[in-house]
Amino acid sequence: MRFDKVYLPAGGYWTSPFSKWQGKFSTLHPLHLAADFTKIALGRREIPATELDSLVLGWSVPAKQIFYGGPWIAGLIGAPGISGPMISQACATSAATLAHAAQTVELGGSRASVAILTDKCSNGPHVTYPNPAGPGGKPDSEDWVWDNFSRDPWAKNSMVETAENVAKEAGITREQMDALTLHRHAQYQKALDEKFHERTMIAPYEINPSGRKVIATIEGDEGIFPTTAEGLAKLRPMLPEGTITFGTQTFPADGNAGLLVCDEERARAWSRDGDPVQVVSFGSARTEKGYMAKAVVPAAQKALDSAGIGIKDCKVIKTHNPFAVNDIYFARQFNIEAESMNNYGSSLIYGHPQGPTGARLIGEGVAEAQLLGGGYVLFAGCAAGDTAAAVVLKV
Repeated sequence: MRFDKVYLPAGGYWTSPFSKWQGKFSTLHPLHLAADFTKIALGRREIPATELDSLVLGWSVPAKQIFYGGPWIAGLIGAPGISGPMISQACATSAATLAHAAQTVELGGSRASVAILTDKCSNGPHVTYPNPAGPGGKPDSEDWVWDNFSRDPWAKNSMVETAENVAKEAGITREQMDALTLHRHAQYQKALDEKFHERTMIAPYEINPSGRKVIATIEGDEGIFPTTAEGLAKLRPMLPEGTITFGTQTFPADGNAGLLVCDEERARAWSRDGDPVQVVSFGSARTEKGYMAKAVVPAAQKALDSAGIGIKDCKVIKTHNPFAVNDIYFARQFNIEAESMNNYGSSLIYGHPQGPTGARLIGEGVAEAQLLGGGYVLFAGCAAGDTAAAVVLKV
């Protein structure tokens, strides 16, 4: 899918810190939290919410009264005259939400849309479904987060099993995963040392759910694990006779992110410290049952083909990497160095709140390309159901 009329204003992307499972965001409503960060982001950019004409809300974990999600969050950010759909596509939610907003702008249905992505994996809902045929009328039940992480009803396996399947087929070793994970930690530490996250992250953030008393302050990402080669080597595999450990996979988290998706005129008017960023293309794909990490390759290739470029034309590559094996496989298939991707951090290290993960990576990719003087940015990442999505942007 190709776009020709869609832009992000320079600086028109932001993220909250990502907070660890049962961390400082764990008791807060994700829509209230996302609305607060969106208001802060718009305020810093001096953009009145009333100048937005549409909204797209992306999430993958339900929250109380999410039924009213679009119009509710529009009211919370000070734009009660607009609304829009909700998009939910597991880990591909950010890319799908951006693609929907981009299509609306491309076709002239919107000049200025805000894509808001939010999820809270902590304290996820425990859902019951009526089942009159159950013993004594007992309902069916589901732990939304953990049960779905643990079993794909179509492929009949867990997400970690899909990664093990790819590692085994491709001959990717435990030692290779450990080495790349250590490198990803070094990339994230470089971002901290160079204060890179200040380009996109709203932090520190005071947590004040009552509006009367600050109960905590989050200074940055919460949940980063100290990592050494020796520490990684000591960890046991998650599965018997497996290769993937707790250290070489991401962790569920809480957070939100946002993107302003506009036509060129509005994007130029709202840009700060640079020219607008063009949204060039979107691609999605699905691979065979139980091999989720492989889907990223055809999704990225579709986005690249639609953009009319090759992987070597990309100045910056950012991936959602729930497992280190994802990046090793991706790099091999495209004949590039895995170490050259995901500069300044990735979801393998700072966690995965599902819906907003991709939007954070897209914003970071754009910020990195700006530091390098411009160029193409590729974001790609896998998603539940052995699927993946990718986006190409031009800085």
